[in-house]
Amino acid sequence: MENQLIPDEIIMNKIYYIRNQKVMLDKDLAELYDTETKKLKQQVNRNLNRFPNHYMFELTKEENDVLRSQNVTLRHGAHSKYLPYAFTEHGILMLSNVLKSDSAVQISIRIIDVFVKLREVYAEQTEIWLAIEKIKSKLDNQDKNVEIVFRYLDELIDRKEKPPERKRIGYKPDNL
Repeated sequence: MENQLIPDEIIMNKIYYIRNQKVMLDKDLAELYDTETKKLKQQVNRNLNRFPNHYMFELTKEENDVLRSQNVTLRHGAHSKYLPYAFTEHGILMLSNVLKSDSAVQISIRIIDVFVKLREVYAEQTEIWLAIEKIKSKLDNQDKNVEIVFRYLDELIDRKEKPPERKRIGYKPDNL
């Protein structure tokens, strides 16, 4: 695939959230790099020292089954009998070094750019949620203040309707 022809949405749809990390699977990366998954995995296996656990990990059977059930188009047995590798953002960068082609470097840059955009969107959403929470707390305080004002108004109205008995002061005529 030509680098400029790959829309961000296609790359975003190939990013999964597994083990609390955003990752891409070997088969999706092989498709983007325009190579076979088998060849990609061979290069990775030849260079395992470049891929520590926080760069790449192999999915467990359970994780793979969950992914398979989420993607109903995958038929059991129609794809690789091996468990897929999941690559983090750093692992994808390392892949471009291992695959050693100009197109792999360009595709990796595009993928990393999408990861950065996702981080920015997440940060913006977090800021928006914090602002909303701040507004909510202010509204809660204002509701309490309005409630107090209405309570005082009710007390004033009650006092006006039932004025207290007062002792009169001043000049009193004797004949009364």
